[in-house]
Amino acid sequence: MLPFDLKDHFSSFAAVADNVIYALIGIFCILIFATIVVMLLKKIKPDGNFSELQSRVQSWWVMVFIFTAAMVFSKTISIVFFGLLSFMALKEFLSIIPTRKSDRSVLFWAYVTIPLQYYWIYIEWYGMFIVFIPVYAFLFLPMRMVLTGETKDFLKSAGMIHWGVMTTVFSIGHIGFMLVLPKSGNPAAGGPGLVLFLVFLTQFNDVLQFVWGKMFGKNKIVPSVSPKKTWEGFFGGVFTTTILAYFIHPYLTPFTEWQGALAGLFIAAGGFLGDITISALKRDLGIKDSGSILPGHGGILDRIDSLVFTAPIFFHYVYYLHY
Repeated sequence: MLPFDLKDHFSSFAAVADNVIYALIGIFCILIFATIVVMLLKKIKPDGNFSELQSRVQSWWVMVFIFTAAMVFSKTISIVFFGLLSFMALKEFLSIIPTRKSDRSVLFWAYVTIPLQYYWIYIEWYGMFIVFIPVYAFLFLPMRMVLTGETKDFLKSAGMIHWGVMTTVFSIGHIGFMLVLPKSGNPAAGGPGLVLFLVFLTQFNDVLQFVWGKMFGKNKIVPSVSPKKTWEGFFGGVFTTTILAYFIHPYLTPFTEWQGALAGLFIAAGGFLGDITISALKRDLGIKDSGSILPGHGGILDRIDSLVFTAPIFFHYVYYLHY
């Protein structure tokens, strides 16, 4: 039990495992430390430009507060939160890609996939969750496009719309479904523990690969896609994330030692692939950021790019081993 009986004062914490609450407190401690570092840097180097770093830390405070609220309240609120995240990401995606006028009615049906997909999550219908978008939406959306009578750029438009739904709704939806997995499969922390393990390691891996790349990066991986990505940053991030996963997995997951380390490896590699994939998309469109909703971070897609890959990879890894 928590030493200060937090659950006695806030009933919404009742269903949340102690390990999850401790982990969230730890994340807030990291943010406090980061805030102090920024303040010290501004005092030590008053002429230095730390505005972007400060904006990033401030945005992290907002994101962590929202994420924490979504995690500790009811299952319904948590699922709605990830549904809204998918909606904002899909809306942002559709705002940056070129679409045909004739597809406007089709885009409505693309948005309809969000409440339906998250309804399958809410009622815990895994069978429909896993096939609805890859099968039924995949067949329905181009059929609806055909009914508009426009054939010019049909294949290009169909591919873009379906790819957007797959990445922003289907991939991210895997995070939501982790919340409803039976606690018996993860006695240590339940579904919220799995989500926290995934999201924390995914986001921290981004930071670690950036730091390692800044300190030791020399050999670029894909300079035409992401010029700042280096092999040194990649391997440094993978190594550190794997070690971190090895040490924290007993508190948030049902993994054995080797399973926890392997999960860290998958998350680190998947996060890198998601990052450069969305970078390739933005480079093709000639834009730097997908949006400006998060100061210092860009848009929603910029923030969840790694999760697009890590969420389904991690979900099926857990599901295969323990459910």
